[in-house]
Amino acid sequence: MFIGVDVGTGSARAGVFDASGALLATARHDLQMHVDGAHVEQSSAQVWGAVCAAVRGAMAGLDPAQVKGIGFDATCSLVVEGLPVGDPAHPERDIIVWMDHRALDQAARINAGDHAVLRYVGGRISPEMQTPKLLWLKEHRPEVYAKAAQFFDLTDFLTWKASGATDRSSCTVTCKWTYLAHEERWDGDYFRAIGLGDLAEDGFARIGQSVVHPGTALGQGLTAEAAVEMGLPHGIAVAAGLIDAHAGGVGTVAAGGDATACLGYVFGTSSCTMTTTKAPTFVPGVWGPYFSAMVPGMWLNEGGQSAAGAAIAQLVKMHPASAKAEELARAAGQNLPHWLADRALAQAGQASEAVRLADNLHVVPEFLGNRAPFADPHARAVISGLGMDQGVDALVALYVAGICGLGYGLRQIIETQADHAAPVATIAVSGGAGAHPLTRQILADTTGLPVEVTACPEPVLLGSAMLGAVAAGAFPDLQAAMPAMSRVETRCTPAGGTNGRVHDARYRAFLTLQATARDLRLAAEAAAT
Repeated sequence: MFIGVDVGTGSARAGVFDASGALLATARHDLQMHVDGAHVEQSSAQVWGAVCAAVRGAMAGLDPAQVKGIGFDATCSLVVEGLPVGDPAHPERDIIVWMDHRALDQAARINAGDHAVLRYVGGRISPEMQTPKLLWLKEHRPEVYAKAAQFFDLTDFLTWKASGATDRSSCTVTCKWTYLAHEERWDGDYFRAIGLGDLAEDGFARIGQSVVHPGTALGQGLTAEAAVEMGLPHGIAVAAGLIDAHAGGVGTVAAGGDATACLGYVFGTSSCTMTTTKAPTFVPGVWGPYFSAMVPGMWLNEGGQSAAGAAIAQLVKMHPASAKAEELARAAGQNLPHWLADRALAQAGQASEAVRLADNLHVVPEFLGNRAPFADPHARAVISGLGMDQGVDALVALYVAGICGLGYGLRQIIETQADHAAPVATIAVSGGAGAHPLTRQILADTTGLPVEVTACPEPVLLGSAMLGAVAAGAFPDLQAAMPAMSRVETRCTPAGGTNGRVHDARYRAFLTLQATARDLRLAAEAAAT
């Protein structure tokens, strides 16, 4: 058996799989989060405790002696273990969460330098990435920055806690720290230019001197201490990990055979798009190309939306009928988005017809900026066509319009990539927000591409378990494990015809609203200066 651990924004989850990719058991444990404006923080001790609790829960009733390997994925959050990243009175809050935007100014200053490494992050660094956050720490919490023995991406923190090894994954440091994996080096000139030259002078000891491919066996395996905490055998293989979205990509994109033809779309709190290519492809506004960041030896372009499931939650919360709908959802034993999707499907009769519920209602759901293809953290949401109807059905229509808006944003990323020689033929969706048949069909209809769903209900956990299987020697490499442990179960094809023309018209409206909002903001900024 192999265990996959996924640490998302709100919970730590563990899944137990056999070598065919069959899911045997899962468990989850909630995470705590402190939010204060643009500052979003967590506790690494609480995260690790939740991970161990989830593993023990998943293993209940199973034989630990059968576990041969464990893999981890997590959000791309910055860990400064045991030191306060914000309020000095709270040293337990030692994680700057991925969605934290405190480093907007630092990111802007870095981007103004036009450094060569920025070519490999789509031309502009994001405040969600780690060098702007490190610079913020150095400028605003110099004592914390100076005292930190190590700065970890959350995934690498977890593998360190499990194995004692400080090796970093090429996924984390290439995607979020500007490591040049294709050249197997850090660019010291970049760090000196942006004000982090001390890291270069120290030989990058605090951010990673050893960088290895995902799935590489680390150290001597699971340490005795971690084994006790997890209830697992001492010494089982611990694999170098992945960012959570990339684990979803590993768990899905090769299910149909050709990883380069399939875009991985992880639809959770935020969304990520993963496109695999054999040669580097530079796409403005899309992160990458990253070498060996997901599939070893291949290149990756990563896009997505800074708020996806979170955008829908924000959208429906704003409507007057939200409280009433929440009450009805609880009575039905469902979460609100699932209940709204069920109601929309019941009203429309067919998933593709649900778009007609949102006639004249349009949403650009960029509540937390545009991750791709504009790399614009200042972008904000637009809602057009909202009337005064306060009933639940009006909320259902707004929900459908929001899902369509996410689909049009996905289509925009796909078209931008295709214009720069990175086309895809299918979409493999994973993540809880994409689990409903209404959502999957709307994604197919809005993008005009087939949407595939793998047989495993937990493809992110599966991707991490694949890492553990490779580290344990069950497969020679990740390329062999991916098609062996996953397969396509459901395929949603675009409706086309009249439905396709409706979505084409709505997509043009999406682009117009998005551009108008950007023009208005830029005009206001110009007037203010």
